[in-house]
Amino acid sequence: MYPENQPSSSVPEPSGPTSPEIPTAPGTGQPGEPSPAGGQPVPPLPGAERLAAELRALRRPGLSGLRTLRPEGLIRVAVASGLCRGSDDESAGVEALLRAGVRHLGGHALSADGTRGDPLARAAAHTFGLLPDRRGVSAQDRRKAAAAVYGVTSERFRKSQEPAVVAQLALAVVAVARASVDGLPPPPAGPAAGEGGTLPARAGDQVPDPPTRLTGPPLPAAVVQRVIVHVASIELLRDIDILVSSENIYLEMSKTFRSTVSGSLRRAAAIRDAAGETVDDVLVRELVEWMRAHGRVGLPVRPGTVVPTSPGALAERGVRRIHHAAVASPASDGRGYRVDPHVLAEAIAASFRLARAERDTYDPPLSSICFPLLGAGHGLPPEKAARWLCWAVHEELRRDPSWTVHLVAQRPELAKLLTAASSAP
Repeated sequence: MYPENQPSSSVPEPSGPTSPEIPTAPGTGQPGEPSPAGGQPVPPLPGAERLAAELRALRRPGLSGLRTLRPEGLIRVAVASGLCRGSDDESAGVEALLRAGVRHLGGHALSADGTRGDPLARAAAHTFGLLPDRRGVSAQDRRKAAAAVYGVTSERFRKSQEPAVVAQLALAVVAVARASVDGLPPPPAGPAAGEGGTLPARAGDQVPDPPTRLTGPPLPAAVVQRVIVHVASIELLRDIDILVSSENIYLEMSKTFRSTVSGSLRRAAAIRDAAGETVDDVLVRELVEWMRAHGRVGLPVRPGTVVPTSPGALAERGVRRIHHAAVASPASDGRGYRVDPHVLAEAIAASFRLARAERDTYDPPLSSICFPLLGAGHGLPPEKAARWLCWAVHEELRRDPSWTVHLVAQRPELAKLLTAASSAP
């Protein structure tokens, strides 16, 4: 258990190799790092371990404890970041630093109430009372709100997720200061992530093309005919053994009121009572169980990971498995999620591997699988997403042509892209 009221002055700097001589700031007698812009030197940055210890000490009192604890390491980082100039604004500077750290963790899309955005950013914001009207909330209630981000009890959060949240916030504030010291500009302004955390499509020339087969036999016509393109919402399809859902690397499904593939499948798979109220959010429940069983609650899985669940109510439509492909990773600028096309291809291969492993455990064996246009809602240009999807599917069909593959898009123009890509040599 971490000490929660340890003063920052008692936290030693972590030992390590002797640092090279650091220039002294004129008139202060204090060591400093020269500003690249020619301004006054700034103090050397403390290590992340010290900052994490100061954050642990700050967790219980929250922002109101900044003046009494006076966390010297965080103050030095705030000074280096240009967020405070003297003792009069130290507390405000550290508070601004913590908010900047939350944004660096992926909270640019953090909603005002903390219900949307990257889980690490949300949990950090709740832990230290950084959300509007949460400054004076008790330590117990702040921890409870942070635990709710991961769907665990306060005690489980204290033992499992909270140390990681604090450590990552410490690293984030160091990164914020380093960017300032190195003279790096802030992330470019641009459209914020939408309701579903999606981003405007990247320019096509910024996304690599899938590999091109210059020689060798073409894909057999019989295999090409096993690829079927649909214009539909994926949950309306019938008698397809496996439906693939696109998820983020935290395996958080979309809200049921959203028209995303993830939200649509979650809604359609839920078990409802006679009044139509959800009594079992099947897909979310089974994903949470998988995360707990694999020790990943609150932590990301490797991009490209595919996790299976039962179909829930979709079994009535002849669906036998749902594959959840973790393809969307938080964007580097913290605004929503991005999909790397190589991760997309890896997830498709992983889904086929999982399908082959489970095939003979069913009677009759699994034989069909359906992919939506993965990645098109997370920054990949639709044409590139279609080409990568179909390339990866063709690669798998070359290895095992026994599968029937369904590709689905909600809009006719996107279905045309899939048709063209699936017909390419």
